[in-house]
Amino acid sequence: MFAAWLLMLTLIFTGGASTTWAADDAFDSEEHRFKVVTVASGLEHPWGLAFLPDGRMLVTERAGRLRIVDRGRLYPTAVTGLPEIRASGQGGLMDVALHPRFSENKLIYLSLVAADRNGMGTELIRGQLNGDELTDVAVIFRALPKSRGGRHFGSRLLFDHRGLLYITLGDRGDRPRAQNLADHAGSIIRLRDDGAVPQDNPFVGRAGARPEIYTYGNRNVQGIARQPETNWIWAHEHGPQGGDEVNIVRSGTNYGWPVITYGRNYGFGTRIGEGTAKPGMAQPVHYWVPSIAPSGMAFYDGDKFPRWRGDLFVGALKDRLLVRLRVEGERIVHEERLLPDALGRIRDVRNGPDGYLYLLTDESDAVIARLEPTAN
Repeated sequence: MFAAWLLMLTLIFTGGASTTWAADDAFDSEEHRFKVVTVASGLEHPWGLAFLPDGRMLVTERAGRLRIVDRGRLYPTAVTGLPEIRASGQGGLMDVALHPRFSENKLIYLSLVAADRNGMGTELIRGQLNGDELTDVAVIFRALPKSRGGRHFGSRLLFDHRGLLYITLGDRGDRPRAQNLADHAGSIIRLRDDGAVPQDNPFVGRAGARPEIYTYGNRNVQGIARQPETNWIWAHEHGPQGGDEVNIVRSGTNYGWPVITYGRNYGFGTRIGEGTAKPGMAQPVHYWVPSIAPSGMAFYDGDKFPRWRGDLFVGALKDRLLVRLRVEGERIVHEERLLPDALGRIRDVRNGPDGYLYLLTDESDAVIARLEPTAN
């Protein structure tokens, strides 16, 4: 039983063999027929993707490299100027986001794992991108306390419509930390663009609480997205053996981990915590049992797939597919599973400025893929 449990964890977090598809393959969804186009290849376990105004892309590789892709060409050398990054277990260089006024200030943000004598933890850096060099780099947030182990670092980045920055964190594999407001682990952080704490954060001024915390009781959040029509922030997080969740991110909310969950202990299937519900702890909008291991998330708002507009797309690592969720108000009313085993592990999902949907796979020889409509 232990061997099976170990194999399952290995497949979830490190990946199995990649899967290929033919250039002329067409795929059907309930709403659109589409094809998958390879934009760039040769990436090593990429994690996050951002589009520059000039058409280039920034891609992070977990090993600690920030790469540039220009019209399908992967620059052979990485961006210079990054600080030392600890690539260990599930951690390394993770997400990338542009400042909302990037065209004016050239600022980018990167989440990464850094180490000191106390252990490792997620940090956020900000720097100015000049060509293929990052300059004026500064750490503007450190998840504290640092700890040992290589699990559950988060970490996605998102700017909301007010220009506030959200950083998602994991519980670092130490469950009780997610319920401790004196500990950043197992939370979603909200900051100003310079790392300062917004004064309307829910725990500002509360004794024994870290003021950067916006939500808590989160296990390992690896997807966050803003809904264009409402400006609501949605996030998803990994459950254990089942219990992956989709939530609406609300100030001060306790999402329950590990007190309540729809997941079970790996390998044994035994109950975790007190059950699936408890007063004062939020219920998920949607959950998966068994787990799909979600990563990356985007509301589609382009014009290439008009019947997908407003739908929420989620990548899956363990189940190696793309999930489309139909959203009505605060509810998920329908789920469709696309591309099973066609691309392999899907690490990130992004809206492109050209109206297409982009996927990032998590493999040793990974690709950026684009979904394009085909004639019905």
